[in-house]
Amino acid sequence: VEDAPTVEDKVYDQAYRQLQQLEKQFSQLITPDSPTQRVGGQVLNKFEKKRHAIPMLSLGDVFSKAELFEFDQRLQQQVQQAVAYNCELKIDGLAISLVYRDGLLVEGSTRGNGIIGENITNNLKTIKAIPLRLSEPVSVEVRGECYMPKAAFAKLNARQETEGGTPFANPRNAAAGSLRQLDAKVTAARELDTFIYTLIEPEQFNVTTQHEAIAFMQALGFTTNPSSEVAGDMQAIDTYIKKYTTDRDALPYGIDGIVLKVNDLALQAQLGNTVKVPRWEIAYKFPPEEAETVIHDIVWTVGRTGVVTPTAVMDPVQLAGTTVARATLHNADMIRDKDIRIGDTVMLHKAGDIIPEVSRVLVAKRPADTPPAPIPEVCPSCGQKLVHLDDEVALRCINPMCPAQVQEQLTHFASRNAMNIDGLGPKIVAQLQAKHLVKDVADLYHLTAADLAKLDKFKEKSINNLLSAINNSRQNSVERLIFGLGIRHVGGKAARILAEHFGDLDHLMTASQEAIADVPNIGPTIAEAIVTYFKAATVQKLITQLREADVNLRYTGPTKPVVKDSFVAGKTVVITGKFAELSRPALTKQLEGLGAKVTGSVSKKTDLLIAGDAAGSKLAKAQGLNVPIMNETELLANLKD
Repeated sequence: VEDAPTVEDKVYDQAYRQLQQLEKQFSQLITPDSPTQRVGGQVLNKFEKKRHAIPMLSLGDVFSKAELFEFDQRLQQQVQQAVAYNCELKIDGLAISLVYRDGLLVEGSTRGNGIIGENITNNLKTIKAIPLRLSEPVSVEVRGECYMPKAAFAKLNARQETEGGTPFANPRNAAAGSLRQLDAKVTAARELDTFIYTLIEPEQFNVTTQHEAIAFMQALGFTTNPSSEVAGDMQAIDTYIKKYTTDRDALPYGIDGIVLKVNDLALQAQLGNTVKVPRWEIAYKFPPEEAETVIHDIVWTVGRTGVVTPTAVMDPVQLAGTTVARATLHNADMIRDKDIRIGDTVMLHKAGDIIPEVSRVLVAKRPADTPPAPIPEVCPSCGQKLVHLDDEVALRCINPMCPAQVQEQLTHFASRNAMNIDGLGPKIVAQLQAKHLVKDVADLYHLTAADLAKLDKFKEKSINNLLSAINNSRQNSVERLIFGLGIRHVGGKAARILAEHFGDLDHLMTASQEAIADVPNIGPTIAEAIVTYFKAATVQKLITQLREADVNLRYTGPTKPVVKDSFVAGKTVVITGKFAELSRPALTKQLEGLGAKVTGSVSKKTDLLIAGDAAGSKLAKAQGLNVPIMNETELLANLKD
């Protein structure tokens, strides 16, 4: 339910199989809440519940080809004929259902407990692979898998560690956590994708096989997996398994097995379902790929935001097609929880088939008297005492002048989306530091041709180009500087919103936390980070140095035209509920264009609540505070005026 498993999949699968065997032997012990009697997890209260017209069942699992053969023989005996299967990859993601009416997406949900799921339509609409309109105006329900590609998973975990958060265990949990965000903008930023593989009520479309169903859904505009193949016997199935056992590492998404589905849909209906799983399909799960190795050292490194991350240095081993000699240990808590020590023999796997990670310690092979791994108390770069902030699992160095952080900060400051200083990459930054030419970003604006001539392979053209790029960056609109400073939680979009709202850096620096949090799309987390950042004396000194170096501190980008005499001009407005003729994002944009300040919560400062159907708690709170309330009919009339 929390998308945070405490054991590896292999351990869970073994425990689940043992439970199945016990219940088979002692049927009187089966309880209604046994994991074998239900599907998926519980529904979180934060989402609207959605009852599935047709239950979304789980898949039965087998873990050997012998069990797969038994499944095939059992079906053939039951139907008294040879059975052909559609072979599909088992995508490591989260099951979803999509409902379309007259070709338009009207509802999307999770599987939940199989009977009742969570309505996550708004989040699903942020995924580009999900069509909002089909190629034909049909009414249909389809089901499939929402997953996170390997590259997006690696990027997300890197960001989690940079920000001091807990990394996701695998892409499946990352996808589940991303889909079940209350803020759809977070889901949109997670780069999710989908494969659709189930057509509900296929008979109304004259589709008779699973293979035809996939082709039909692809023609409607859905993304389907191209690996689908029909296999007429176990030899063909074995060939398919061998192919994707070999090729799985090269795929851009994670798979943990293959799925066999009876291809004939009429035969599927004849075979039916148990309370939990269909009798006509089975999942063959790949054996977990692990390697045994020995940890010889734990190295701690400092990132741009000061997060100190441990990495295990090990004997090189082959794992998932690559040689692995280092593995992230994420944070001190993980080292303690798994009791990882220098000299330990450990089992290694790749989280999401991409990130090397220690699965478990083989304690029986631990040398006698091996002490616990030392956890640093001071920064390995600058020697300042490390802190463990209340809301983080990571250790952090909070010295803004820490050399390791400064190197990362300089590289970020010069990057394309920040100050865009072309030619100032990590290698040049490292040289500038090594030769003591820069100690912070302000020093960049005091570099001379003579300074740059000291760098390796830097001739006249390279010197002039870099000096020109540094000089041009002085004129950037201030949102680039705000992003370039590397303030925790402040990305490029937030930097632009803040710059446009406050107009210059001075007003942002002196703004209260409450004033910053009230800016649309900013909120308390970013506000707290900004106030904390600018409170530091070293930061204030840095801004003074940038000002003296003639770096622009004002917003010079485009501004939104505001209608000063509209019905919402200058008012703080909250939108809640569902609207028949308007989407919430479009309405927000329209109201902001009319001079409104649209916020997400009702308070004493709210001037107007616009309430659609099923308005809920915000409506009740507004009534309690005597906030004026406008319904959709009144809203449309005002917008028309």
